[in-house]
Amino acid sequence: MSWATVDFGIGLILSLLENESLLLSGVHGEIEKMKKELLIMKSFLEDINKHGGNGSTTTTTQLFQTFVANTRDLAYQVEDIIDEFAYHIHGYRSCKKLWRAYHFPRYMWARHSIAHKLGMVNAMIHSISDSMKRYSRLKNYQGASSSSPPIDDGGAKWVNNISESSLFLSENSLVGIDAAKGKLTGWLLSPETQRIVVSVVGMGGSGKTTLSATIFKSQSVRKHFESYAWVTISKSYVIEDVFRTMIKEFYKEADTQIPPELYSLSYRELVEKLVEYLQSKRYFVVLDDVWTTDLWREICLALPDGLCGSRVMITTRSNNVASFSYGIGSRKHEVELLKEDEAWLLFCNKAFSGSLEQCRRQNLEVIARKLLERCQGLPLAIASLGSMMSTRMLESEWKTVYNSLNWEFNNNLELKLVRSILLLSFNDLPYPLKRCFLYCSLFPVNYRMKRKRLVRMWMAQRFVEPIRGVKPEEVADRYLNELVYRNMLQVILWNPFGRPKVFKMHDVIREIALSVSKGERFCDIYNNDNDGDDGNAETTEDSCTRHLCMQREMRSSTVSTTNLHTLLVCNKHSIELPSSLKLLRALDLEETAISKLPDCLVTLFNLKYLNVSKTQVKELPRNFHRLINLETLNTKHSKIEELPQGMSKLRKLRHLITFRCNYGQDPTWNYVLGTRVSPNICQLKDLQVMDCFNAEAELIKNLGNMTQLTRISLVMVRREHGSDLCESLNKIKRLRFLSLTSIHEEEPLEIDGLIATASIEKLFLAGKLERVPSWFHTLQNLTYLGLRGSQLQEKAIGYIQELPKLVWLSFYNAYMGPRLCFAEGFQNLKIMDIVQMQHLTEVVIEDGAMIELQKLYIKACRGLESVPKGIENLVNLQELHLSHVSDQLVERIRGEGSVDRSRIKHIPAIKHHFRTDKGSF
Repeated sequence: MSWATVDFGIGLILSLLENESLLLSGVHGEIEKMKKELLIMKSFLEDINKHGGNGSTTTTTQLFQTFVANTRDLAYQVEDIIDEFAYHIHGYRSCKKLWRAYHFPRYMWARHSIAHKLGMVNAMIHSISDSMKRYSRLKNYQGASSSSPPIDDGGAKWVNNISESSLFLSENSLVGIDAAKGKLTGWLLSPETQRIVVSVVGMGGSGKTTLSATIFKSQSVRKHFESYAWVTISKSYVIEDVFRTMIKEFYKEADTQIPPELYSLSYRELVEKLVEYLQSKRYFVVLDDVWTTDLWREICLALPDGLCGSRVMITTRSNNVASFSYGIGSRKHEVELLKEDEAWLLFCNKAFSGSLEQCRRQNLEVIARKLLERCQGLPLAIASLGSMMSTRMLESEWKTVYNSLNWEFNNNLELKLVRSILLLSFNDLPYPLKRCFLYCSLFPVNYRMKRKRLVRMWMAQRFVEPIRGVKPEEVADRYLNELVYRNMLQVILWNPFGRPKVFKMHDVIREIALSVSKGERFCDIYNNDNDGDDGNAETTEDSCTRHLCMQREMRSSTVSTTNLHTLLVCNKHSIELPSSLKLLRALDLEETAISKLPDCLVTLFNLKYLNVSKTQVKELPRNFHRLINLETLNTKHSKIEELPQGMSKLRKLRHLITFRCNYGQDPTWNYVLGTRVSPNICQLKDLQVMDCFNAEAELIKNLGNMTQLTRISLVMVRREHGSDLCESLNKIKRLRFLSLTSIHEEEPLEIDGLIATASIEKLFLAGKLERVPSWFHTLQNLTYLGLRGSQLQEKAIGYIQELPKLVWLSFYNAYMGPRLCFAEGFQNLKIMDIVQMQHLTEVVIEDGAMIELQKLYIKACRGLESVPKGIENLVNLQELHLSHVSDQLVERIRGEGSVDRSRIKHIPAIKHHFRTDKGSF
């Protein structure tokens, strides 16, 4: 069993013992005893893991498995004890003095109960510890000579051997590497004389080592260098051993006798020998499977830059390693997954010996392509699965494998390499990231996971470790970025400002992560595959999992477990929520068929995250204010028009999202609908996101009390609100997003009095601006500006063009003149929208303006008869979108001989959307 999973036992308990509720329970003695014993156990197991023992690998692995299972169960017990006691503390402290006296016996009973339960846990910890000590004496671990360490699920040593076997693969058996090989070879043979480091980065199993080995063996590369060495780096490398391997490789390739004193040389002597040997040579070194930048700091002194054109190639799973500053000229190549045709060719080579006719003759092509889809272009998975299927001749056998692919990846010895290589990446994760990563396996296959949703769910589960002076949202963002850098999650959508927005988990990685999650009783999914043979199973099979995803019809009896912390529902079937989930922390019902929340919802004392977005729910339960631990409430695109009274009692609320679109008969102005809420909401000192609410006089006056706000969106703003609105906003110093929409198109936005604008990054103003606000020039951090119905004149462009960080500019019926001229500036602008400009007949972009523009959208500007003058100067423009524009404009660019065709021929993608009686196209 991997040492990494011990974190789910000892590591989790140690973190739980710092909980505030326990410190109030009066059981400090028990807590300190538990901490000391746990730390001793952890040190003992680290020693076993480092030095191995005389016992067999199998026995050691079984020991670890038993230990992890026992400590994990204890950790979950401690977690439940804490949650239960927190409930009693709150109930007691929320009572008035008279009622406190009445309930004092119950409170004391709760304290006695937690002390008793923790005492039992402590006894169990001592029992496990004693068993471990007895085992160590029995197996004579202490003082034993060092032998091979326990092999974990990752099989690190075995994986290293497999990696080096890439050096012996025939190039004829490789698929999809020609372009990358040519690119990397060009970098290696470039004429620069300085030492250059070339990094090859990709997820485990993506073919980094195979690609690098092919280049390393290439005669065209070898004849360019005088010396070369291939060194595989283990996660627990010893730098002296790395140096010795390198020296042996150099001497072997030069057919020179290896120095007999090599194994007695010190670190300094090894460095001196390497420098002496390489100083005047043009050498090529491959460092395969590098995990941290620490290696380079240790090894770079031994790889001299003698200005001979030497090259070092590093393969790694980590973008942090690949992007490290290795010196002038260093380059990075990201390995791409195989395209569909390449993947099919590789699969056929392995499964059918390259014979597609054999595949068709056995009627296997359809099921083979379905199997291939599950690999999602990952070469290692494709090759391993293809080799395994080469012995299956019957279609029924292929279907069986397809239906049980999760089991195959985790149990079939022929697919052991896939699991082992991917588990190495998991085992290398720090403990907080392990939980966050496994939590992502909760979502369905190919699910598009949004950044903010993940961050808020992780926070609700207390996965995010506190860092003084840093918001938990920011810490969670770091976790996400780290998982991306380590190629554990894939970014499938970036926002225009360069920030990852939507993620997915590779299907093969998800299968293995889900297997680990189930083994740890951490996550599970419940779909139609969980049904028994009779198809009538109604309750979850494993009542001990902490986080559950429901992907089938859900009745109140479907979930029998009472200790769930997450319930994620991902289906469009009818839903009946169970009433027994008293420890639930996150309830996510996004896009489900639920139309009414049960009244028992308010009894979920530990609930921190509630998501009913895109549902038909019309109201929240009357006593909603009882959910005092709630941190996130998302009712976006639901039917909820008003929040219940008492919201001000939710003192821990951080994110309140109520955005709704108007799908009514006349949504031309009020296309966004706000939600009504009591002005008492302004008592919430921790609230950071307030999106999107109806502006009312008292609410606006008190808005400044919420100084932690980073995002505010208000609709139905009136002119008379202006003074109080500016005064309140000026008290909020951390505001990053501000959206204000006036009550109707002719209602001016009186916002000249704003001062605290320097922190604003995104600004949307919908309403008449009688003049450009005087503070526009202070928006030095603004990346997005949206203006709608502003009725601006041409001189207003001068206030906007100098904004240094502006990336996205949207004009929605915001300009009144016939001619819109961008004379200069907009140096970082990448996206521009010009929409519903009724008076506009001409757009001019002078040479030198908006030189970085990549996307231009022109929509519903019927008076515009030609594309913008100067569009030919926008050399970086990638997309031009024309929606519901004049026929004259379209005719001027349609066809090779049209008037303006030559001005737009440099644009890769031009899309025309239009409307007819039959619909939009």
